[in-house]
Amino acid sequence: MKKLLLSSALMGVMALPAMAQDYAPDPDATPGGTITVTYKDDVATLDPAIGYDWQNWSMIKSLFDGLMDYVPGTTELRPGLAESYEVSEDGTVFTFTLRSGVTFHNGREMTAEDVKYSLDRVTDPATQSPGAGFFASIAGFDAVTAGEAEGLSGVEVVDPLTLRITLSRPDATFLHVMALNFASVVPREAVEEFGADFGKNPVGTGAFSLGEWTIGQRLTFQRNEDYWRDGVPYLDGVTFEVGQEPIVALLRLQQGEVDVPGDGIPPAKFQEVMADPDQAARVVEGGQLHTGYITLNVAQAPFDQLPVREAVNMAINKERIVQIINGRAVPANQPLPPSMPGYTEGFEGFAYDPEAAKAKLAEAGMEDGFTTQLYVMNTDPNPRIAQAIQQDLKGIGVDVEIRSLAQANVIEAGGAGEAPMIWSGGMAWIADFPDPSNFYGPILGCAGTGDGGWNWSKFCNEEIDAMATEADSMMDPSDPARLEMWSQVYQNVMAEAPWVPVFNEQRYTMKSARMGGDDALYVDPVSIPVNYDYVYVTE
Repeated sequence: MKKLLLSSALMGVMALPAMAQDYAPDPDATPGGTITVTYKDDVATLDPAIGYDWQNWSMIKSLFDGLMDYVPGTTELRPGLAESYEVSEDGTVFTFTLRSGVTFHNGREMTAEDVKYSLDRVTDPATQSPGAGFFASIAGFDAVTAGEAEGLSGVEVVDPLTLRITLSRPDATFLHVMALNFASVVPREAVEEFGADFGKNPVGTGAFSLGEWTIGQRLTFQRNEDYWRDGVPYLDGVTFEVGQEPIVALLRLQQGEVDVPGDGIPPAKFQEVMADPDQAARVVEGGQLHTGYITLNVAQAPFDQLPVREAVNMAINKERIVQIINGRAVPANQPLPPSMPGYTEGFEGFAYDPEAAKAKLAEAGMEDGFTTQLYVMNTDPNPRIAQAIQQDLKGIGVDVEIRSLAQANVIEAGGAGEAPMIWSGGMAWIADFPDPSNFYGPILGCAGTGDGGWNWSKFCNEEIDAMATEADSMMDPSDPARLEMWSQVYQNVMAEAPWVPVFNEQRYTMKSARMGGDDALYVDPVSIPVNYDYVYVTE
């Protein structure tokens, strides 16, 4: 699909291939009904420019739309709010024709002005969007981020239903970026009305709108009767109950009170669930482009010293950590997961070697070790993984205080640069789109180091950044030379050791007996964890 799109782009004018335009309605789908989804923690925000975690990602997907979208359950691009588009021969000018008659939840019709406003807003430094760096190829981005301009010069409104976006360079990932939550279209009047509380009062064009939000208890979504896609959503509504311990949520699912446990199957109950044929039949497994890692804040001592970062890499027993999650992963040795293009076969990374780790500490003048903190999300198994990391580092003389917090608090500390170390579990990186660049820009590139960014190691190497930019400036995303360049980018990153890549995990979730829809919708690679627009109930 992606190759078809980009090879067509080289010919100057591109219309989306017919095979990606529609998603056939499920003939077994029964419209109506509501479902209950549980989470341990409350939701931090539903603002698409801000929200960037496992918990709110699929919620935002159902409330908002962007110019581009994905075929449900896949990573294949399809039209979103853009009905069609054209691309210049040099790949730098995209002209989007918008759908007519699309309305926001407040009843106002969406126009190209709204798209421009939304892109200007997400890249405005005042918004502190963790996704701003995705838009770096749009002309005028550097001037906006430097505070020298208001609004992206490369985004122009041609008429109410036509938008032209000019890039400063070709960008192999640009259409995928237009499908990210960060590119969602929002109405200026609603943002200005609610200000900082827009994330609690979201207004979009999505399949659902927010019904009510009782902080600390529940959120309810209701069907958008005026949704522009025919036939969906199937459900009348979704209730998200928060403050639910995962083990309690599993028990309630077994009793028919819960339809999807948002935090997944508790690791302590995984073997028990899989041993019961009735329960195992409702387990859904899906592959994912995922890496779980430990960030080392290079802006804080002693992690500003390379030998210290190398020592931590050598001290972690990854095989033991994989066993904590019932073997549902493989040890990682680089940021990219094995199934991602650009993964370096045969790369060894840092072997588990506590004695070599001690020697590295001595090289840094820290043979007596040091004391630090490890931030971790408070949902099982992450605190137990943090304890394993703590024990491993104790073995080389490093004393680690574990700070187990709600997901939103860990993310806040990481974005602010307060956390010396973070175990990413529960927030670990799952690709926003299937391209190696996605594991770099937001979480390892210089653009992600600002306040609110997801580069929690605060690692910034301008030479590596330049190589990454060069790789993304190639128009064909599958060009072998481009993938080789990305391979070198990640090898160079590992030479600086701002992370400890720990494992690449498979995804498992569970659904109640009454839930319908293709299994891929419950492990949707884009609408993580569930594509609520297309699931339904059978009773």
